[in-house]
Amino acid sequence: MDNSPTALFENYDEDFKQLLASLKGKLEGDVKQLKGEQRKAALKKVSEELDEAEEIVAQMEVELPSMPVSIRQTYQGRLATSKQGLEKVKKTLRDVRSENQRSELLSGPGGFPNSDDPYTDDPSAYSARTRLLQGTETLADGSRRLDNAHRIALETEDVGGEILRNLRGQREQIEHTRDTLVQADSSIDRAAGTLKKMIYK
Repeated sequence: MDNSPTALFENYDEDFKQLLASLKGKLEGDVKQLKGEQRKAALKKVSEELDEAEEIVAQMEVELPSMPVSIRQTYQGRLATSKQGLEKVKKTLRDVRSENQRSELLSGPGGFPNSDDPYTDDPSAYSARTRLLQGTETLADGSRRLDNAHRIALETEDVGGEILRNLRGQREQIEHTRDTLVQADSSIDRAAGTLKKMIYK
């Protein structure tokens, strides 16, 4: 068995081409024909095979540095082509997933469109329009809650500011009273000294 870098690259490239063809066939045919859980399972399988394809491309890239310089550029071009093909499949998978999500949003259980039935309380029977209205109301309620929280925060800030102003005023009054007491104490000392002098005379 030839284990040279070029031989390994060729083997990986062949496996990649087969896997890429399988992925394209599933995304362009099988997956689109399936519905519901079967479609989800098929998409999961495609994702797993896509991971495998990425691993093969990574192995191809590993072999490049070991190749002779004279042929390396040729294989680099083939690797670039493989990467482009892989990116196209990834984009197709993203598109199919987006389409599947839209389909689930606009459809009810089993993939069939819902209708607004005024005589049922079954949430599963609500249409996309009803769910959208419910979502809008939920957002509006959340917005109201945020507004209330903001208002309470502002009120709390105002109350806190008023308390600080009151405390500052009380502190100034205390400091003024302390200064007055110091002055009074000094005056009392002077008066006591004067009285002592008068008594001794």
